[in-house]
Amino acid sequence: MKLRRSMLYVPGNAPAMLRDAHIYGPDSVMFDLEDAVSPREKDSARHLVFRAIRHFDYEGVERVVRVNGLDTPHGHEDVAAVVAAGVDAIRLPKTDCAQDIIDMARVVEAAELRFRRKPGSTALIAAIETARGILNAREIATSSPRLVAIAIGAEDFVTDMHTTRSPEGVELLAARSLLVMAARAAGIMAIDTVFTGVDDEEGFLREVRLAKQLGFDGKSLIHPSQIALTHLVYTPSAQETAKARRVIQAAAEAEARGSGVVSLDGRMIDKPIVERARRVLALAGEVEA
Repeated sequence: MKLRRSMLYVPGNAPAMLRDAHIYGPDSVMFDLEDAVSPREKDSARHLVFRAIRHFDYEGVERVVRVNGLDTPHGHEDVAAVVAAGVDAIRLPKTDCAQDIIDMARVVEAAELRFRRKPGSTALIAAIETARGILNAREIATSSPRLVAIAIGAEDFVTDMHTTRSPEGVELLAARSLLVMAARAAGIMAIDTVFTGVDDEEGFLREVRLAKQLGFDGKSLIHPSQIALTHLVYTPSAQETAKARRVIQAAAEAEARGSGVVSLDGRMIDKPIVERARRVLALAGEVEA
């Protein structure tokens, strides 16, 4: 796995932003060919994103493209272009059921074969944006080995639920929880929705902390200023990191002795505690995620 704490939206029709998106330090950049691009600019945006992926060095930042759905006039061309360019992952919008992912996986597989890309090299991320999608989240999460994450899209979801977003996010709590549980059951990542109040730093931090506490692995972002704040919330404290190192060391010493019992400071350390310690060190950048 890799860290996906921050996934920065970049409009596919903005050449300068396509070129420079990685310099702000996100874990992933997500070039948007869907909602951010008007119908008359779809073809030109696709070409811009193709050239950006093909020719720019993003210095290890994951390159994701949100394509148009396969049920639109642009979806199949989007997939062909970004697979040909060598994209790392495709984000499928408005995923309502497992069949949506199965259909996309087949189209991606055909594109990999056509453009001589390594089979299975293009990952998928499912954006779930409706009540139906949330209720099908478990089936969606297990629908394809290509699927590395599921994400919640709040704006469409609250519209589908006949409500609006509130600062407390109570209207999203059940959906967020169900999505995270589906991701955990499938062994993939969960990505939280965007926060649209770019100037509301306090509100943004409150929402990131909530997402982290619920178990989300990261958040979709709409502005570079949100990246550092997100990483601040997800980065463990020095005390947490030091404790995690001690847990891992105690586990390693027990394994070297051939002992199945791990103890630290007079307390038993079981497997879940060791796994949490590994994640703390991964978030701290001390080991691979």
